[in-house]
Amino acid sequence: MKKIVLTGGGTAGHVTPNMALIEKLREMNYDITYIGSLDGIEKGLIEGMKVPYYGISSGKLRRYFSWKNFTDPFRVIKGYFQAKKLLKELEPDVVFSKGGFVAVPVVYAAKKRGIPTVIHESDMTPGLANKLCVKKAVKVCCNFEETLAYLPAGKAVHTGTPLRKELFMGDREKGLEINGFTNGMPVLLVVGGSTGAQRVNEAVRKVMPKLLESFQVIHICGKGKTDPEYDHIKGLRQYEYVSDDLKDMFAAADIVISRAGANSVAELLALRKPNILIPLSIGSRGDQVLNAEAFEKNGYSYLLREENLNEENLLKAVDTVNNDREKYISAMSTALERDATEMIADMLNELAVEG
Repeated sequence: MKKIVLTGGGTAGHVTPNMALIEKLREMNYDITYIGSLDGIEKGLIEGMKVPYYGISSGKLRRYFSWKNFTDPFRVIKGYFQAKKLLKELEPDVVFSKGGFVAVPVVYAAKKRGIPTVIHESDMTPGLANKLCVKKAVKVCCNFEETLAYLPAGKAVHTGTPLRKELFMGDREKGLEINGFTNGMPVLLVVGGSTGAQRVNEAVRKVMPKLLESFQVIHICGKGKTDPEYDHIKGLRQYEYVSDDLKDMFAAADIVISRAGANSVAELLALRKPNILIPLSIGSRGDQVLNAEAFEKNGYSYLLREENLNEENLLKAVDTVNNDREKYISAMSTALERDATEMIADMLNELAVEG
């Protein structure tokens, strides 16, 4: 039986592609183990899939001044030796990294032990963690074709992003029923990412009375970000987080308001959902802005920049996308179809054999 170690964490976007790969690798009869942070979001998600999980020390690679910049390197070094010891015990044939700060010591330890590593970059341009890992990897997969320009020609492969099969198994009628909705009005789904987006939440709530004149609204707010004031309004359901029922809610949605994380935009494109992207720009490296700009350029999305987010512009965006739904669906239908999960699993399998 071939063995693989997967790593990556920090946000759900660094974990859910790994979850899609886990499903495929199980079909291929792999012995799967995961190395992540001690208490990151990835721990609960991966343990929920009954995959052996090992937590290691990790630090954050910040681009801004923080006193933790002086202590976190020691956590990364500690994580490297922990990962090195774990890889010696686990003896994987190949390692796959989805990125995030915890992946750096794992990828470096794998290189030191001569274990072939494949990494994946979801955003338009590589993040700092993946930039550090590229030279240690055998192959670098990417979500956007444009990203190839930022990666070594001999290593880079445009694969797209692995998506879980269950995402495509949603039932519209079930999605309506779960929320107490009817077929009489279109459904607007608002998703702020795995941790929610307070600015998006606030903007949507300001125009909620107007939205409810034309839509039934599902608002996924993020942990601790629901508002009791909106609990019992007809045509509106709010949630902190949705797991198993998300596929049905996507199936029920006619248009979607979303952040522009790489995993989110990949899902919207795959599901052909007309959407409004409000990329995180304040306090970020700008990766979501680049993702959203690419989707706007291709006609897949309506881009509403965070700095322009107000009641008037939000209502205009919703009205435009609702009226032009078929145009957006048609544009998304021209996107090159590729099964990233299959491609990456085959790549890993070849490396495992060669190893």
